Amino acid sequence: MARNFLKSSLQNASFNIIFQILFRCVTFGLNAFVLRHVSQSVVGVMNVRLLLLESTILFLSREAFRRACLSKTTEHNWAQVINLLWLTVPLCQFFSFIFGYIWLHVLTPPSTDITQHYTLGVWAICLSCVIEMFCEPVYLVAQAFLFVRFKVVLDTIHIFVRTATFTPLIIYQPHQAVVAFSVAQVLAACVYTVGHYVYFHYYITKLMKKRAAQKMIDSNGKPPVNLRFVRRDSIAEIEDEFPFESLMDFLPAKIEDQLSINYGLSRLTWSFFKQGIMKQVLTEGERYIMTLFSVLTFSEQGVYDIVNNLGSLAARFLFRPIEESAYFYFSQMVARDTTIQEQNQKHMAEAANVLYQLLRCITCIGLVILVFGQSYSCFLLYLYGGESLIMGPGPTLMRTHCLAVLLLAINGITECYAFATMNAAQLDKYNYLMAILSVSFLVVSWLLTKAFGGVGFIVANCCNMAARIGHRHCSLSGLSYFTWELVSFVLYLLQFLGHMKNVNWSAWQYRNGQPSHRP
Repeated sequence: MARNFLKSSLQNASFNIIFQILFRCVTFGLNAFVLRHVSQSVVGVMNVRLLLLESTILFLSREAFRRACLSKTTEHNWAQVINLLWLTVPLCQFFSFIFGYIWLHVLTPPSTDITQHYTLGVWAICLSCVIEMFCEPVYLVAQAFLFVRFKVVLDTIHIFVRTATFTPLIIYQPHQAVVAFSVAQVLAACVYTVGHYVYFHYYITKLMKKRAAQKMIDSNGKPPVNLRFVRRDSIAEIEDEFPFESLMDFLPAKIEDQLSINYGLSRLTWSFFKQGIMKQVLTEGERYIMTLFSVLTFSEQGVYDIVNNLGSLAARFLFRPIEESAYFYFSQMVARDTTIQEQNQKHMAEAANVLYQLLRCITCIGLVILVFGQSYSCFLLYLYGGESLIMGPGPTLMRTHCLAVLLLAINGITECYAFATMNAAQLDKYNYLMAILSVSFLVVSWLLTKAFGGVGFIVANCCNMAARIGHRHCSLSGLSYFTWELVSFVLYLLQFLGHMKNVNWSAWQYRNGQPSHRP
């Protein structure tokens, strides 16, 4: 039965956005409460140093596999895909050992006045990453077969377990914040992994019973009593192409008369892996500079991280779910190794229109954040962390970060389209550009941070994202399907900016008691 990828992608994005907004409101309050019990230096250790370790290990271990294996899922030999995905486990163990050693013995550890449990935190992060890798095959199957509600529910449980474990421990033992952080990370990873297998055990058992009942219908011509009043579309859902018949099918296995791993997917994964290294440097570049060169103290890192998290609320609430769903949608609608002329023309027209509408929507959101963020940054910081956050560079960091949010929104959508449709050769070519941008970004970040402090990180990030957006704009402008859509988007953006300029001019005149008309 054909799957409606646009409907499922929109549904996935909607559920994710609703989940993010509702649940992040709870975690926002809990985090604000925790900030009043934990010093900014400890926040810098946990949220910059330790979470950077987690981000590095997880991204390098699984991101390339996810992107490659989510391309044209209807054409997969799933036995080969499962074998390929299990390579993430030894790869994660290797990266955990390498980066764990670097974090403990190469980087400068925090002083014992800040925390005495830094080593425990590093190994807890490594252990939680390895645990999460054991559910990677199941996670990708859930993504490919559009288990939208399951993903949302399990993400909710994952965050809830981590927050509900960390908060009580930090209240009773505020001086052992890193211990509470470590326990919460490992426990949440265990629940997340086990939850995948428990659900699919239930789902497959139920599916096998339905298929057995359907066989009885086919053989007798008369459905059992419990299926006589089921609608035809429900019976069709029973006959869906889900290829797994037990949890054992999610384990690696030898395939008779075939290669155990698909060569094309392996090559695509390797291309994504090389590109992923550059993307990780660009995404977490400021944290790497903080960690490697110690340009900011742990206390300053804590303030920067708090502001960065607040400034990235829109990215986590709205942009990331939209990007994930858009990537899946574009990867199903556009074939990687096929020219524009040989593509399904209806699919290409639809993809171009979806890209334009997405860019228009997220740009509106980003511009609203940019405009109103200038006035309400101090108020938001005061609500979140009290007076300690508004006495230093926090407000300036927050206002500057509002510009980064706008560029982040546009960059995310254009990048997810590019990565969903590039073939291996194009990815390799793009990797060279990413390498140049990565080196340039690190150099510019270091120079600007020396001159302007934490604001330099944000300005460098804005320059980096603007360069990436410009490159992809030039690439897409050469395609007939996207030329008019991009021109329309640019005209719409200029119109919106002009409108906002008039609004700001009127507001300035009102504050200064001048006439409302422009000279």
